[in-house]
Amino acid sequence: MRFTEKLLKEAMPIWEKYLDHPFIKEIGEGTLDKNKFKEYLVQDYLYLKEYAKVFCAGVVKAKTMEEMKFFYNSTKGTMEDETAVHIEYLKEFGISELDAEKREYKSTTISYTSYMQAIALTGDLDEIAIATLPCTWSYSYIGKYISKKYSNKLQGNFFKPWIDEYASDGFDKFTDEWLAYVDKKCSNLSEEKQKRLIDIFKRASLYELDFWNMAYDEGEK
Repeated sequence: MRFTEKLLKEAMPIWEKYLDHPFIKEIGEGTLDKNKFKEYLVQDYLYLKEYAKVFCAGVVKAKTMEEMKFFYNSTKGTMEDETAVHIEYLKEFGISELDAEKREYKSTTISYTSYMQAIALTGDLDEIAIATLPCTWSYSYIGKYISKKYSNKLQGNFFKPWIDEYASDGFDKFTDEWLAYVDKKCSNLSEEKQKRLIDIFKRASLYELDFWNMAYDEGEK
């Protein structure tokens, strides 16, 4: 069993809740309250800003040029490609990038990004990779699920560009590169170290669930 398969198996009870989440279901159906989506976009934009900093720590701690390029490309992809969809939607809501950056971070956003950044400061490259993995991997997982599950409801769906981004071949390729990197780096580690990484993965996965809960429950506040 690949190490990434082991990670997913351990976290699957959490990941199953993503697909059953009302925020995800209503995006697929096209019925999600747009104000909730707007507030989610703002918080996720702020999240991605902090998330990119974790990849920057990976560049600093990398031991080879190949690893430096890998984490650099992840930083660039987060700051340019992934935020592009957010920026387009925010424009529709009359919110500029600068306006979004001035918004207040909600407690869940702070908790999640602080957790990853603490690992980036004190942990090694393996721990940085695992702490950031649930975000990328779960969004690919969710995007492909929505695209398939709600395929008959995508035409005219306001959220289709968001769905298309995370169900795209490009994002799938980016995710696969991360999974291959983690398997290469972590499969031969000691049992104790793997357990530590599994714990990090599960905790970050729980933070992902907390973020969806925040997006749905606090979206109108």
